[in-house]
Amino acid sequence: MTTLVPPHQRSARPAWHAFFAQAVLYLLAPVLFLSSGFFTANFVVSGHYSWPRTSRLFVLSVTLFILAYEFVYKEQAARAGVPDRGLQAVLYACVLPYAVGVLMMLGLAKL
Repeated sequence: MTTLVPPHQRSARPAWHAFFAQAVLYLLAPVLFLSSGFFTANFVVSGHYSWPRTSRLFVLSVTLFILAYEFVYKEQAARAGVPDRGLQAVLYACVLPYAVGVLMMLGLAKL
């Protein structure tokens, strides 16, 4: 037997979707961008430019752009209904941790 639920009580997304979106925004994306910023700065500072290392960095960069756009920007813009919220989420969860990772590597390189 199927029960009909009024439209105002229906959710377009299951409950796990909201949990996953918050986990990506506050946990997964910052950790990945922090470590990726560190790795990218390490590549630039080391001076050992080879095709395998360059291709790894290229694939990492493309992956980060996809993560930032699909799982952070679009999700937050859709939840809030305005693109500015998505941009703020990308700055907070992606750009800031990436910059911190780069600064950490540069700080270690100066030691």
